[in-house]
Amino acid sequence: MSAPTAQNAGNPTHAENTDSADSARASLEALRSEIAKAVVGQDPAVTGLVVALLCRGHVLLEGVPGVAKTLLVRALAASLELDTKRVQFTPDLMPSDITGSLVYDARTAEFSFQPGPVFTNLLLADEINRTPPKTQSSLLEAMEERQVTVDGTARPLPDPFLVAATQNPVEYEGTYPLPEAQLDRFLLKLTVPLPSRDDEISVLTRHAEGFNPRDLQAAGVRPVAGPADLEAARDAVAKTSVSPEIAGYVVDICRTTRDSPSLTFGVSPRGATALLSTARAWAWLTGRDYVTPDDVKALALPTLRHRVQLRPEAEMEGVSADSVITAILAQVPVPR
Repeated sequence: MSAPTAQNAGNPTHAENTDSADSARASLEALRSEIAKAVVGQDPAVTGLVVALLCRGHVLLEGVPGVAKTLLVRALAASLELDTKRVQFTPDLMPSDITGSLVYDARTAEFSFQPGPVFTNLLLADEINRTPPKTQSSLLEAMEERQVTVDGTARPLPDPFLVAATQNPVEYEGTYPLPEAQLDRFLLKLTVPLPSRDDEISVLTRHAEGFNPRDLQAAGVRPVAGPADLEAARDAVAKTSVSPEIAGYVVDICRTTRDSPSLTFGVSPRGATALLSTARAWAWLTGRDYVTPDDVKALALPTLRHRVQLRPEAEMEGVSADSVITAILAQVPVPR
């Protein structure tokens, strides 16, 4: 963080805000060690989840079965003083199973609203691509407007509110690919890879010593941050400065994706806004009150990979969205 100016040095309010922001950063950094009690490795995914919390965004976790996607989100919830609910998405899941519905009360002869699991701070949408588009779309309003409309009445969701959805990238039978409109509602798409050999040995050692992934409390996972920390952190992120050169750099990256011969369509202005937001959050987490080109590069892949669509011929040649974005980052001039 930059040093306070002489004018602010003796200002108690400025000092309190600085202390609050530093305390919030320390609490959020403590999430890493707390989650590590349950999940080995996967630091990029942990960082991405924290960035999403700071940006009021949602996260799509993609990885093969058995790489601790669900455990990662559960460990995050256990490390935060936040309400959390989990929904296992299945082909027969109905929209009302998520949003809630009106229930007739025979005693009062009136209908009352019974809130669904979406009324929480952290919603784990497990295997979101296993439910039909109608049910998937029921999350759109909640993710974008942070409210649910039932019978013409809008009901606000709690704050903070984050959807952490998981999906399997290799098993497509019985799944329903997420439409582009819903993919664009996710701030980040995080890939959860297979662990390294050393990390996998650590996983097996923990299980041999009695670790139970269903009992995180026994594993020692405790809340280390809460709503007040998140609010202070978000206020500090909002004050992280962005130079005109950095804003131009973000725009140039996104505009270049629209001209790529490997892509059917590139990143929209919403995606450019998302990249700037995640870069600011990452800059603040690393201890700075200004954004650098390296911050933009660090968050470019998880922020943009799901906002572009490959041409069929590019897919047949083995081109991936990540490789296209990486090439664009190498191509676009970096501001000095």
